[in-house]
Amino acid sequence: MKEQPDPRLALVHEWLVSYAGSERVVEALAELWPTAPIHTTVHDPRALVGTGLADRTVIASHLNRWPGARRFYQQLLPFMPAAVERFDLSAYDIVVSSHHAVAKGVLTRADQLHVCYVHSPMRYAWDLHHQYLAAGGPLRGLRNLIARPILHRLRQWDVATAARVDLFVANSACVARRIEKTWRRPALVLPPPVDVAAFAPGATARGDFFVAASRLVSYKRLDVIVAAFGTRPDLRLVVIGDGPERARLQALAGANTTFLGHAPHAVLKDHLQRARALVFAAEEDFGILPVEAMACGTPVIAYGRGGACETVIPGLSGLWFDAQTPASVAAALTRFTVEESSFSPQRIRVHAEGFARPRFQARFRTLLANAWAAFQTDGPLGPERAGARLLADAP
Repeated sequence: MKEQPDPRLALVHEWLVSYAGSERVVEALAELWPTAPIHTTVHDPRALVGTGLADRTVIASHLNRWPGARRFYQQLLPFMPAAVERFDLSAYDIVVSSHHAVAKGVLTRADQLHVCYVHSPMRYAWDLHHQYLAAGGPLRGLRNLIARPILHRLRQWDVATAARVDLFVANSACVARRIEKTWRRPALVLPPPVDVAAFAPGATARGDFFVAASRLVSYKRLDVIVAAFGTRPDLRLVVIGDGPERARLQALAGANTTFLGHAPHAVLKDHLQRARALVFAAEEDFGILPVEAMACGTPVIAYGRGGACETVIPGLSGLWFDAQTPASVAAALTRFTVEESSFSPQRIRVHAEGFARPRFQARFRTLLANAWAAFQTDGPLGPERAGARLLADAP
């Protein structure tokens, strides 16, 4: 029997203008298929210097030639659906899209397998629609007038293009629920890769402080953490990060809170290694920072919604608080001081290793191989095939 050649594969990603969580997923996938080109709407090579994406073949859309595209790419969102539909993917057997806005909308034939890894459905068009419009400031009225019909059209296109995907893979169970709600499609759950190897328990003793770290923007809810520590002058907080909320947070903070501003990886790692716990108040789709803290053997006090519910395990790697309020955070801090000695850095580290990059890659490779075999045998993958058995052989 003649051996079948390996399927030809292409990757699709929204835009490549920074190196953040979704780009790290693309980087991990690109390592698995070194010759696969990456199709994207806007590409800024300068943002990828020193990463695994720097030397990859990138095919950018016509939008990349527009003046200011790399700087103002978000303003090009209304033009992106047409841009991704212009990608010619006819030479490939498998298309893997990395989606949080428009990537899933690429056009494929009936004999091509399209697997979409979803970081989130387009949140500013769906569940964050009203918050997005309310953020317009002095131009709120004008912004609403322009944005509402644009977002309406994007929602229509977003729902229609869900039918173009053969298999959805979500980065968390909460994203899988939003996929079901938004597109009425099932999704497998495969957590994204975390660079666990870059974090490890420290050699020095724990300090006497807690740490909060993120870009200082409103939705990260650093305000409730800072306010909670204002009611607990006996506890110390170190805040790492910078952003437009910094002045407001500093005005809210007590003398027991220190702001370090933006810090390099080594400083973040050192503080995660020595902190009593990471305090995390954002509702994230997944949330990489809590896993990085756990890779250092550090417990996490997290808001019990979103991805943190799937990574922070009460009694093992931390605890949850149930509301984004200073009182709820303060109550969690009190609980933590009682339970602190029960958390084992070694057990927390082992838990974090379950999210390591090599494990993600091995599981995704298995998933894709099983999906391709089923697709070749029986054609398009219906909802009944989008079950855990596609991951049955994964480590």
